[in-house]
Amino acid sequence: RAKKDDLTEVSCYVNAMNYGLERLEFFPLSLRLIREIHKILMNNAKGNDKLPGEFRSSQNWIGGSSPGNAHFVPPPPEYLIETLDYFEKFLNQANINMPALIKAALAHVQFETILPFQDGNGRLGRLLITLILRHEGMLIHPLLYLSMYLKLNRQQYYDHLQSIPETGDWESWIEFFLTGVIETAEQGAKTIQTIVALFDEDRAKIRNSGKSTAAVLNIYNYLQDHPVSSTSKIRDKCELSLPTVLRSLITLEAIGIIKEITGKERNKIFIYDRYFALLSQGAETL
Repeated sequence: RAKKDDLTEVSCYVNAMNYGLERLEFFPLSLRLIREIHKILMNNAKGNDKLPGEFRSSQNWIGGSSPGNAHFVPPPPEYLIETLDYFEKFLNQANINMPALIKAALAHVQFETILPFQDGNGRLGRLLITLILRHEGMLIHPLLYLSMYLKLNRQQYYDHLQSIPETGDWESWIEFFLTGVIETAEQGAKTIQTIVALFDEDRAKIRNSGKSTAAVLNIYNYLQDHPVSSTSKIRDKCELSLPTVLRSLITLEAIGIIKEITGKERNKIFIYDRYFALLSQGAETL
């Protein structure tokens, strides 16, 4: 059950990221878009009962049993919209001469200081880093995920988030953030090489299986963009009949490329597991 929950959570993260990137092609990085992304992010994820896509209307806090003994207390709900309005203006301010990485670093802390949702603020705040860099034209593809760096340096990360409102020491945070960007970019280059090698290896498996039909290749290509998918979605997106989809998926499963994760006879869901594991490195819960 826990593994399935983890798969669902990471799948929601990937779906939210893809949705955000698609919308950024036509719309600014607005509060409305942030709420839409949050709704997708929290769909069947932990906390999906805590108003997905809606800004909080009650006080939240971090650590402790109440705001009185909490480690950190964000703005009360009556100040939330005003605070978020300033945040949105900062995201879209065109007349400030600021490098995109610095802007992403500052915006991330601002978001994590506001904590606008009841749950999922950490995941969305980390996802926003990638979206901001894409919005600023710094990333052509969303290949910079800081989650692993922040997880490995979790205590430092939380110390920075807690100390900035108290001390105003933005310089130390920016240095920590940029170090993470460098390390993540270097690791990302290795991950891309691993993914390319995996795709080459799996295409060879398909060729050598003797069942390299157009349908199998079509579905395999689709799974590279959607590594967790249901039979019905594959049928619709690949425009194939359900029997053809099932035969092709059985072929891909038999040669060790995908796995079925529900154990059901109907409404099966398949995962391109080795590829998904590589993608999941960017979507961990801290």
